[in-house]
Amino acid sequence: MKEVPIVVLDFGSQYTQLIARKLRESGVYTEVVPYRENIADIKARKPKGIILSGGPASVYAEDAYKPEDGIWELGLPILGVCYGMQLITQHFGGEVVAADHHEYGKAKLHIKADSPVFKDVENDSVVWMSHGDRAERIPETFKVIGTSENSPFAAIANEERKIYAFQFHPEVHHSAAGVKMLKNFAKHICGCESTWNMGSFAKEKIMQIKAQVGNKKVLCGVSGGVDSSVVAAMLHEALPKEQLICVFVDQGLLRKNEAAQVQNMFKMLDIPLISIDAKEIFMKKLEGISDPETKRKVIGETFIEVFDEEAKKHTDVSFLAQGTLYTDVIESVSVKGPSKTIKSHHNVGGLPDWMTFELVEPLREIFKDEVRQLGLELGLPKEMVGRHPFPGPGLAIRVMGEVNEEALRLLRESDAIMQEELKAAGYYDKVWQAFTVLLNVKSVGVMGDNRTYDNTVCVRMVESVDGMTATFAHIPHDILEGISRRIINEIDGINRVVYDISSKPPATIEWE
Repeated sequence: MKEVPIVVLDFGSQYTQLIARKLRESGVYTEVVPYRENIADIKARKPKGIILSGGPASVYAEDAYKPEDGIWELGLPILGVCYGMQLITQHFGGEVVAADHHEYGKAKLHIKADSPVFKDVENDSVVWMSHGDRAERIPETFKVIGTSENSPFAAIANEERKIYAFQFHPEVHHSAAGVKMLKNFAKHICGCESTWNMGSFAKEKIMQIKAQVGNKKVLCGVSGGVDSSVVAAMLHEALPKEQLICVFVDQGLLRKNEAAQVQNMFKMLDIPLISIDAKEIFMKKLEGISDPETKRKVIGETFIEVFDEEAKKHTDVSFLAQGTLYTDVIESVSVKGPSKTIKSHHNVGGLPDWMTFELVEPLREIFKDEVRQLGLELGLPKEMVGRHPFPGPGLAIRVMGEVNEEALRLLRESDAIMQEELKAAGYYDKVWQAFTVLLNVKSVGVMGDNRTYDNTVCVRMVESVDGMTATFAHIPHDILEGISRRIINEIDGINRVVYDISSKPPATIEWE
């Protein structure tokens, strides 16, 4: 198992993944694991420190989330954040109670003691509070190192055991010096070095690919998106041409002109590409299916079947390469277990028993923005690396309800117009992801003197760093107006455009 300097135990906070992101940005490799991770697996990672994340539960509840007791006996530095602080307080003999009122928002941190965790942190810097419980009494072996107006125990520590706890969330953007505090914990308290970067990651992964694959052949499914393109580039770098079989499946669920763009891109990269027109197969499999989870599973299974069929045409194909990302892995393994996952990902969780391929997943440990950095490191064109994320199941999960050719036409045309307008206005690179959704909701409209009863399209644009959290993009109204006008005027069958102003959480980025 890979050595992981900092391990984050996830207790269900919406901000947990930000802890890992902020530490990785500072050069310290960090992984998120469920709070119930067994001690043997944690030890196998050889961590230098443990962080206990926040979470929505109460530590005094009967079914409260608790890590294995052995976590306290590892002798490692520990940092508890919000729920993590309350766990520390309770475990070491303090008391946690329900607060008189939920504290949510900005507060000023008054530093009360000289502590390495606050090295170079200014007094009275802003921190972000989000909690309904609080420490009523802290353990005798701990001291207060920080307070706020409403939190007499905003930060506590047992310096001897190197155990620290914050009532606030240092990982969020609103905590002005929060990243510095996380870095202080990792570097000055845990002794971690800044060795994590995409250049070293690329070299390490290319060596791993060579060792894993040997002289066998790899089947690599590509979509033209950032993830699969970076995987293909890494394999192209690691292996001779005759060992890499890149397969592009046009499943009929791509954006406008996308198939031709993918083929031209791989020609430019000098990576041989086999293109398969599988539109009829996928459309037939999707007939009558409206449930989003079923759509994902059907598309994922069909992808694998098509790949397997192609692999049979080649000899010695032993591996299947996938662009699985760390966000896919995290979202598919929830705090509460598999039954509570947000959504399934068609490229997570291994292969069916009947398939003989071994997986090659070089991006499984990194976030989306790190994939983009890796792409640039590998020499991919900036315009390719900067493409907005596109889901594996394609446009199928942007059609609410059953997928058919007419629905796909409306979606393709509206999405193309939206992309054109966004690029023309200089906003394409300012947002993380932008797309349209066909709601399959009809409403009355008036065009000229005629009454219409046509479809509604939703425009979704979000700002994010890694896709784990996102806010809707504040696009100027004149740009949105231009997108709406063109969609309604140029596409027969659409008479209404709406804009999605939901953030993640509680909503997801994609609608399905």
